[in-house]
Amino acid sequence: MGAKIIDGKAIAESLREEVKQQVSERVSQGLPVPGLATVIVGDNPASKVYVRMKHKACQEAGILSIGHELPADASQNEVEALVKKLNEDPKIHGILVQLPLPAGLDEESVLNTIKLQKDVDGFHPINIGRLAQKGREPLFIPATPSGVMYLLENSDAPLDGANAVVLGRSNIVGMPVSLLLVRANTTVTICHSHTKDIPAVTREADILVAAVGVAEYVRGDWIKPGATVIDVGVNRVEDASRKRGYKLVGDVAYDEAKEVAGAITPVPGGVGPMTIAMLLRNTLRAARLVDEKT
Repeated sequence: MGAKIIDGKAIAESLREEVKQQVSERVSQGLPVPGLATVIVGDNPASKVYVRMKHKACQEAGILSIGHELPADASQNEVEALVKKLNEDPKIHGILVQLPLPAGLDEESVLNTIKLQKDVDGFHPINIGRLAQKGREPLFIPATPSGVMYLLENSDAPLDGANAVVLGRSNIVGMPVSLLLVRANTTVTICHSHTKDIPAVTREADILVAAVGVAEYVRGDWIKPGATVIDVGVNRVEDASRKRGYKLVGDVAYDEAKEVAGAITPVPGGVGPMTIAMLLRNTLRAARLVDEKT
């Protein structure tokens, strides 16, 4: 019997529709349209694609979105000056600086410059610090990790007391999702390049989150029968049979894994759509934070 397929596309669409309705309601009540500003530094093609998708999603949800592009040779002061300007713009409720930044720029300093109440990406050190501390709540949670948790909750994965294994310890996915899983009362193991015998560790996982950026890294026999597998990876693999010359695969060998797992996300169509949906929800939340102060 094959695994249940966790349809991130459908779940994200439902969430986006919910955000759209709530935005429409607030506008009808005379409240400001939520506004998101994006900042791209340089000409990274992938970054431009991601930001274009985010702007389109904002438009569909009724959220104002304004894009800002700076050249790759922009100075630290120029990038931070733009962020400071957006901090003071009342039409902008959320600021998203697309990562990675070009070499030579201090990423942490730029993220520190974003006003906490506008940190819809959830990467400000204070937001991450609050996420890591028991009894404290961040204003925002990073979109991809919160999307992972939303999928787990919507697939009825048993979290309380479960063994969770996270492959990868990045600041963007691995570490925040590990903290969220701890908050959900799972027992978390984080695997990385220095972990000994990773397959033995993953075979103990009731919940497995793969976020290493290596195509089909996790094989079917690494997975505990019945486990819930969340595949965050998106990797291009050459495929001459396809018109574009490649196909997208995750960090998990999907065809093998789906025969063992109890539930699994596909790539594409799993975690990816959730990232944008959670960003929209965070932007709406940012606008509501302003409402509470006025």
